[in-house]
Formats: sequence, structure tokens, C-alpha cells
Amino acid sequence: MKKIVFPALVLIALTLFSCKKYDVNGNLIKSYDELQKAKWILGEWEKKDSLGMLKEIWTTQDDSSFVGQSYYFQNEKDTLHNEQIELVQDGDNLFYRATVKGENNDEAVSFQMTKSEDSLLIFENPKHDYPQKIQYKLMKNGSLMATISGKQNTKNSSESYLMQKKK
Repeated sequence: MKKIVFPALVLIALTLFSCKKYDVNGNLIKSYDELQKAKWILGEWEKKDSLGMLKEIWTTQDDSSFVGQSYYFQNEKDTLHNEQIELVQDGDNLFYRATVKGENNDEAVSFQMTKSEDSLLIFENPKHDYPQKIQYKLMKNGSLMATISGKQNTKNSSESYLMQKKK
């Protein structure tokens, strides 16, 4: 009897003190650690130049996703580019999803996170026409560098946008 009781107690203890968290009803509480690593992206970012203004606005939608809007306009009237974006954690994976009206049948294009650090997020989709890589880097001065890159018409291409956080 003692041989069975001790392993059973160890198994029960391991179950109770495992890394997973449960609510008072015994339901598994999901954790969204990958999304939380990206919380520094939340807020309103902008880049003004002589041609117009680029804006990205990120907010929390729920415990597993952030939503955003990226748009570029001239003269505060003429919108030249507008896309709906979101960061969604699905299981252990974080995805960047972009939807541009009039492109890709108005369906989102997904990029999976391939690298994350305290101030760096890299998302890739090698099957997308352009870009295949999207990178966000929080700079030491608090600005945000967004870079899209990949092959465009068989040539390597890269575009970077340095944005400041709006207060």
C-alpha cells in the first residue's frame, strides 16, 4: 500500500503545482506571454515629412490580441494607404495580420513571429509577394523603427519608417 500512496501523492502535488494556472472552477487560465512581450508597441505612433504623415495606432482588443490601424495621408485629407492590423496569439505563436481593402480579396495576410526580444519583433511570411518580413524595433530614444523587407520583382527591397510616440 505504501508503494502506491507515495507515487500518487507525488503525482497529485505535481499536478497542483504545475506551470499551468486554473481558476476557482478548475478551468485552465490561458497565458498570452508572447503577446505581452509586445505590449511596448501599444499607443499612437507617427512620422511626419514633407510628403505627408504615417500613423500607426495600437490598442488592446482582448487578452489574446492587440489591434491597430496603419495609414498614410497627405494634407490630412487624402488617405493614400490604410490597413487594419492585429497581433494575435494562437497557442504559443504570435501572428501579425494585415488587411488592406482592395488587396488579397480583402482577407488578412498572416506573418508568424520568428524572433522576439525586449524591444524587437520580427514576423515573416516567405510565401507573401511583398513584404515577406516585418520588423518592429523600439529604439533607445523611445522611437519606433518599422521595417518591411523582402524580394520585390526578384530584387531585394527594404523600407524603414522611424516613428515617434504621440503623447
